[in-house]
Amino acid sequence: MSLQRCAPSHPTRLLRRFPLCHSSCSSYNPFSWSAVPLRLGCFRRYSSDHGDDPRLKDLGKQIHNEYAAIKEHYATPKHPIVLAHGLLGFAELRLAGGWLPAIHYWRGITDALKANGVEVITATVPPSGSIEQRAERLARDISSVARGQSVNIVAHSMGGLDARHMITHVRPRDVDVRSLVTVASPHRGSAFADYALREIGGARLPALYALVERRGMDTGAFEQLTREYMTRRFNPRTPDDPDVRYFSYGAATDRPPLFSPFRHSHGVIAEAEGPNDGLVSVASARWGAYKGTLVGVSHLDLINWTNRFRWTVRKWMGQGPTFNAIAFYLDIADMLAKEGL
Repeated sequence: MSLQRCAPSHPTRLLRRFPLCHSSCSSYNPFSWSAVPLRLGCFRRYSSDHGDDPRLKDLGKQIHNEYAAIKEHYATPKHPIVLAHGLLGFAELRLAGGWLPAIHYWRGITDALKANGVEVITATVPPSGSIEQRAERLARDISSVARGQSVNIVAHSMGGLDARHMITHVRPRDVDVRSLVTVASPHRGSAFADYALREIGGARLPALYALVERRGMDTGAFEQLTREYMTRRFNPRTPDDPDVRYFSYGAATDRPPLFSPFRHSHGVIAEAEGPNDGLVSVASARWGAYKGTLVGVSHLDLINWTNRFRWTVRKWMGQGPTFNAIAFYLDIADMLAKEGL
């Protein structure tokens, strides 16, 4: 099933049943083998009170504990929200038919938005396809479900680039986009994409792409995520639509621990671009009206793939959770409602 539409069947403002993912979602986490806790000390590296790196001044509003818990009330936007996933993403994944619970990219987020009266459309685009391929599919998914309704798009990571391309270039007649909210989208590319392609080398790249394609996957996304492609080709050719409201959030976390899969990428990006969430820098995530930087939040935290062991250790040490992805997306919906969207 390529897309889902979640109509608001039980709207409520009391969402106590949607705490952090470690207690509300399925225990399955394909990243748990390597997702060890971040350093538990205070978040100092990117504090405005430390360091002389001028890039630290670009964090904008620093958001520390604003989304630590779900509030009693959130306003509901008048238009449906489209959730657009990132690179290698999906709406729903079933590994063993009906024998195991489905894995959701937006873990608990869709259900929480639905419970608060939001009409939600989740789209599935080619996981590693080019921006153009993904944008075309995004347009078809929205068109087939929204059926002419105005929509707000909330996009994580590469999903923001797909949405920008769709809005500017595809422009489907029956899709009226009122706003785009991007969450840690690499609008100016990623230094780690540069690094990875450089390390692989041009001579070995065709063979690697052929191997990936034999597995039934596309390869168009990878070279498009470089800084050169985004800043010299994509952005100049993809101006914002003056009729669409653009908002963005970034995230920055301390250097991940030794065995984290994002330790190396974080270091590469920090050296070249500054504060980042392990995959996307704050500088790259800024687009349109920048709403702020989520401090101490990783790229996977942003979609509620939070490591439960990390939060358990924090609890043992008397430190409560500082970020709840469900509270974050409910607040985005609240913000859109207050903007009249």
